[in-house]
Amino acid sequence: MPRLSPALLFLACALAGWLTSVRASDPCTTGIGANLTTCSPGFKCVTNMNTSLCVVDSQPSSSSGESSTGAPAPLPTVANISPQWAAAYAKAKPIVANLSNSDKASLGTGTPICSGPCIGNTASLSSIPGFTGFCLQDSPVGVRFVSGNSVFPAEINAAATFNRTLVRARGAAMGAEFRGKGINVALGPMMQHHRNIMRAPAAGRNWEGAGGDPYLTGEVAYEMIQGIQSQGVQACAKHFINNEQEHFRDSSSSNVDDRTQHEIYAHPFLRSVQADVASVMCSYSEFFNGTFACENDGTINKILKGEMGFQGCILSGLEDWYATHSTTPAANGGLDMTMPGDEFFGSFSTYFGNNLVNAVKQGDVLQERLDDMATRILAAWYMLGQDSGYPAVNFNSWLSFLGSNVNVQGNHADIIRTIGGASAVLLKNTGNVLPLHAPQSMAIVGTGARSAILSPNECLDHSCNDGVLAVGWGSGSASFPYLVAPLDALSTRAKADGTSVSFWTLSDDLNLGPNAAKGQQVALVFITADSGEASYTVEGNAGDRNDLQAWHSGDAMVEKVASVNNNTIVIVNSVGPIIMESWIENPNGENRLIWAGLPGQEAGNALVDVLYGDVNPSGRLPFTIAKAEPDYSARVIYDGSGTVQIPYSEGLLVDYRHFDANNITPRFEFGFGLSYTTFSYSNLKITGSTSGGSRQPIGPGASLDPWLHDPVVTVSFTLTNTGSRAGTEVPQLYTSPPASAQSAPFNLKGFDAVFLGPGESKTVTFQLSRYDFSIWDVVAQRWEVVQGVTGISVGASSRDLKLKGSITN
Repeated sequence: MPRLSPALLFLACALAGWLTSVRASDPCTTGIGANLTTCSPGFKCVTNMNTSLCVVDSQPSSSSGESSTGAPAPLPTVANISPQWAAAYAKAKPIVANLSNSDKASLGTGTPICSGPCIGNTASLSSIPGFTGFCLQDSPVGVRFVSGNSVFPAEINAAATFNRTLVRARGAAMGAEFRGKGINVALGPMMQHHRNIMRAPAAGRNWEGAGGDPYLTGEVAYEMIQGIQSQGVQACAKHFINNEQEHFRDSSSSNVDDRTQHEIYAHPFLRSVQADVASVMCSYSEFFNGTFACENDGTINKILKGEMGFQGCILSGLEDWYATHSTTPAANGGLDMTMPGDEFFGSFSTYFGNNLVNAVKQGDVLQERLDDMATRILAAWYMLGQDSGYPAVNFNSWLSFLGSNVNVQGNHADIIRTIGGASAVLLKNTGNVLPLHAPQSMAIVGTGARSAILSPNECLDHSCNDGVLAVGWGSGSASFPYLVAPLDALSTRAKADGTSVSFWTLSDDLNLGPNAAKGQQVALVFITADSGEASYTVEGNAGDRNDLQAWHSGDAMVEKVASVNNNTIVIVNSVGPIIMESWIENPNGENRLIWAGLPGQEAGNALVDVLYGDVNPSGRLPFTIAKAEPDYSARVIYDGSGTVQIPYSEGLLVDYRHFDANNITPRFEFGFGLSYTTFSYSNLKITGSTSGGSRQPIGPGASLDPWLHDPVVTVSFTLTNTGSRAGTEVPQLYTSPPASAQSAPFNLKGFDAVFLGPGESKTVTFQLSRYDFSIWDVVAQRWEVVQGVTGISVGASSRDLKLKGSITN
């Protein structure tokens, strides 16, 4: 269907006010005699508020999904199921056994959009004690379409901390807010570029994911899921799988080879399964190798539910709502829940519901498959304890005056500010001018330093770039309760220190801005680069960025300010990498540079903490910053027609892997970041072996085999703070497989965030499993440890590897 503008959707939902249930009596299928509706050829019967009518069938033939190659056999027994899932299934199965097929189908059928208070809703069922239906709600930075919520740093910032503790704390705080609003399913975390790995750096929703590395993305996903679900809220890992750009997201075919799929794009979902994630969302109505993502047997049934043994439910997407395209192919392809329930906006019909019941009657979908769908959905509800004492929904996404709108912010501003500071990446600090020490005078230049002209929520879903950039735009955003602008936070600190402030932030005028910087002891220049969902076009950027340049003449502003001020400090608030070659070597402009990303509602305070040294910067780049956009291995495809083919011809060589394999020098490498102190690495020790043990046979759940994931190799070393300030170092471990593996030269397999006082030393230990030494064997169709010598390197970034050793497998 054509993409519906979110603004029009919001207005339509607010005006509609109707409430519909897919479980209502359906005269199209349940009436008898004169009450049974039959329609002429070319028309179809739909039900609205218990009334049937015939409408033009604008979605004929295969869209209804009744043609099928036959119902698949039910999945065999799955190995390595966690105790939590086993207990939940034990509760769910007896309940499902006593449900009617109509009720089973209802569990997996959303109600039409706008028919309930949440973005996604399912009907209540009196046949299940305590079940009042599901509420599903965005977003990955906070609860969307509500008030009384917080807006957290974007996931790209969480990844930049390289700090598992902070990422889990972020998840727990967000989970508490979702629970406080009565939401059952939080539609996050994002796996890789909102959808997948930051393959193409200009892709619009990269900021919603965790950057350019599958290992880092997987660890962020694991910790976020653990945090969210610790609050009794179902996390939803999304989007499965291969949707790396906004252009043609609903009309493209992502063509990925089997090994690349497993090692790069599926890995974060494996980590999600290991975290017992409750649900996984399949991607928008994009094709995967010629098949809709939400009915792809190979990815859903074979990889996710088969190899990985995923026990939860697969649902079609939210911003990816309407990603369901059929009844029988979708159900047999592994889809468990369709969201929202209607086939398309205002259709008053659904692919699931009674159509699914009829498909079971006709034998197109096995009874066991319907039971499996219902069990997966209900088991997640039991596993998170939502069957007892769970808060009721207290908001309305469409009519904000309905509901009590409970304030759920608590003290979450503290963790938001902490992550904002910990995610700031100090990229240059020539002359150690930073941290600032009560300078006599200061200039603040650029619209990115101030508050938005009207309010921090002046544009729907933040679909404009005005003022400090703290989140991107689209359904991955949320409404700010407040937003601390850097100008305000800096002015407060300057007043306390007796620093005079000159500023020009009203516009990005290339004369007025530099004039404000003349004669000041230091000059701070704020530049931005924004992106988001394709539902909005912002300053000519249709979701994906048109290029990797700073917006609003940011490059020229830096050059002009640097030409009049020798102590220029550049602050970049961006959704990902920008090209900075026009000014980075300027002897003034290149002196100090901080990538601040998208730090959420405490943006200004978090930045001031770092600028003045109250927080010693420890952020590291979760992506590579290149010298030129063509240096990256993949770029957004902007032009095409029909089903646009997106070849993943770079294979395994994404982000830094490509730079390393092709000996391309980046401007700043993956994992790079400076500190106000210094660290040394010494005394590398590698012990253990991948040999021995007994592995499980190939079958469902085999990718969770303990033989594969139990630690077998220990890498330890001594880390010392050699400076005069306390600080956090982020040591990183990379493996270099034998040449026979045909892998990238270096592959991230471990990291930690280690706090050390001045002169303090600690022994840091990484544990590696056989999985860390394995590649996906496309012939054997399982993970195999590569035989030969594997290099093991430890250092401060992907190109600053201070200790090197090896192990023979």
